[in-house]
Amino acid sequence: MSVNYAAGLSPYADKGVCGLPEVFDSPEQLKANVETLAQLIRDSQYLVVHSGAGISTSTGIPDFRGPKGVWTLEQNGESPHFDTTFEEARPSLTHLALLGLQRAGYLKYLISQNVDGLHARSGFPRDKLSELHGNMFVEECEKCGRQYVRDKVIGVMGLKPTGRYCDVVRSRGLRACRGKLISTILDWEDALPDRDLNKAEDASRRADLALTLGTSLQIKPSGDLPLITKRKGGKLVIVNLQRTKHHKQAHLLIHNYVDEVMKQLMELLGLDIPKWEGPTICENSGDPDESSVDVKPPRAVTAKRKLKKCLKKEERNRDTTALADDGSVKEEAVSVKRERADPPGEISEEK
Repeated sequence: MSVNYAAGLSPYADKGVCGLPEVFDSPEQLKANVETLAQLIRDSQYLVVHSGAGISTSTGIPDFRGPKGVWTLEQNGESPHFDTTFEEARPSLTHLALLGLQRAGYLKYLISQNVDGLHARSGFPRDKLSELHGNMFVEECEKCGRQYVRDKVIGVMGLKPTGRYCDVVRSRGLRACRGKLISTILDWEDALPDRDLNKAEDASRRADLALTLGTSLQIKPSGDLPLITKRKGGKLVIVNLQRTKHHKQAHLLIHNYVDEVMKQLMELLGLDIPKWEGPTICENSGDPDESSVDVKPPRAVTAKRKLKKCLKKEERNRDTTALADDGSVKEEAVSVKRERADPPGEISEEK
């Protein structure tokens, strides 16, 4: 299947600001900034990474709002060209470096807006990963919540039935579940999956360091999750070529390709980047975390269901909050309906 994921989404007029200029740190600035990041990670007790489209562009999967993004070209009257498919795409240096950070004990949880499945196919443990906008290779039983990771893309989006049925055997082997399998890919109006969002919010509350890679953080609620970490006293580091919505809230800003940043980072930490030998699915990290949240199995999934009880009471009452320039908290109204899947695209510019 073509990596032009946007072609399968429903029409939507407001696609954000496209084609913003990219900014690069000087070699000296980059070196100093990555050294600072390395020390922050060494000092961190609970690192959470938020990944966006920028970590997949080097694999041949385009973003959406970058200078060569799908929607940027569309606005300019041009047609995008694709040199790969989701099945052919290989994890980038950044995908594998994140796996190395997790195995070394630095990275505690990974939150992704991408749908390309490269985190899971790289071998990153799925119990330490929230894929907020779905996965092109995953279908889920709407009855019992069982997920199936396939070798090929599902080919259906918007939480629609795939035409297959769940084969989980019920207790005492009575009979198979036979619930309908649906895609996990969200369309514009779909609510985020409860299980992944709840785990992402819990990790963001526990984190003392939030590192964002290749995302401009404009989509809600996923783009506001790093602010939860900052409200709890943690630090925010942003790595992106374009200006992001939360630039003013960052403790550290790094402007360069994420692959180059992660390469230098791994060298400073003395860690090897794992080699990829083909799609590998790891369901469990094997690293019990006694203080981790106990997430209940998901309820039946229905298309366009409303987001329920996904935020703490104070967050629901305010919808969400953003930090003012002086570090205080101010209210910011947020729609509770599903943001658009940042598919693996990225939204740039702060209002």
